[in-house]
Amino acid sequence: MAPLRTLAQRVAPRIMAVTAQQVRGMATEKQILNQINSTSNIKKITSSMKMVSAAKLKGDEQRLAAATPFNSWTDMLCSEPANIEDATFEELPQKTLIVPMTSDKGLCGGVNSFITRGVRDIYKSLDAQGKEADVVVVGDKGRAQLRRLFGEKITVSATDVISPGNFTLASALATELIAAGASDYDAICIVYNKFINAAVYVQKYKIITPFAIATEDGGSMPGYDFDSDKPESMGDLFEFMIASQIFHSFMEGAASEQSSRMTAMENASKNAGEMIDSLTLRYNRARQARITTELIEIISGASAIDES
Repeated sequence: MAPLRTLAQRVAPRIMAVTAQQVRGMATEKQILNQINSTSNIKKITSSMKMVSAAKLKGDEQRLAAATPFNSWTDMLCSEPANIEDATFEELPQKTLIVPMTSDKGLCGGVNSFITRGVRDIYKSLDAQGKEADVVVVGDKGRAQLRRLFGEKITVSATDVISPGNFTLASALATELIAAGASDYDAICIVYNKFINAAVYVQKYKIITPFAIATEDGGSMPGYDFDSDKPESMGDLFEFMIASQIFHSFMEGAASEQSSRMTAMENASKNAGEMIDSLTLRYNRARQARITTELIEIISGASAIDES
């Protein structure tokens, strides 16, 4: 009993000091346990969101595969999409309307931030070249981010866009662009995320230029006959081309958004698991310290009784 009493007398002050410090600055066992339960619930949510995004991604890939040949006819009338990274944007004309395609929902990684960064680079490059540019934003996230950068250049914003979108919605947006004076610009620059695979997507931009209609025999498509008025027909074709390009950008953006959300939720679930392990270790240490303190108190009390 004497060695145990001596050990208790030596260890007791240290344990009491650690306990006092824990009460002052460290979380209690109950608080740590509540954090573990909360983090576990978050992990369940993020894991469920990952599975939902994986299921939606399959549908978005199928819709994208169907939309790509539907939009292939515009390749002969528009320039090929180019990567935003390391681009100089010298091919853009004097007056450009920039249309960034973003989403209304978050928790999808850097999908919207990359588009905002690309629009910022395009605008800075055009401004340095002495060219003009206005912005028509599609998506609430893009509007919130771009409004802080150059809100005075945003002429129209379209929010509450139903994902992944359809051709009816794309046609309505094309009509809004025409009503906003899209035909008065030298070109329309659509900025979007191009889906590569479930782990990779890149930012691209494509340029749509209005058809040049000088006379009935000149301008675009000089070798074709039109039953109706040629300028009117060319205007309708230009609007249809904008709708087709927006629809294809919708499909590309929807697939990129779901793939990015799936990756983001997987990383969130992994981080939540690591946090649970760290909190569990802290909880076990706190519980062990409490049990050790109680044992020291019992031994000290027994020693005091023996001495009396």
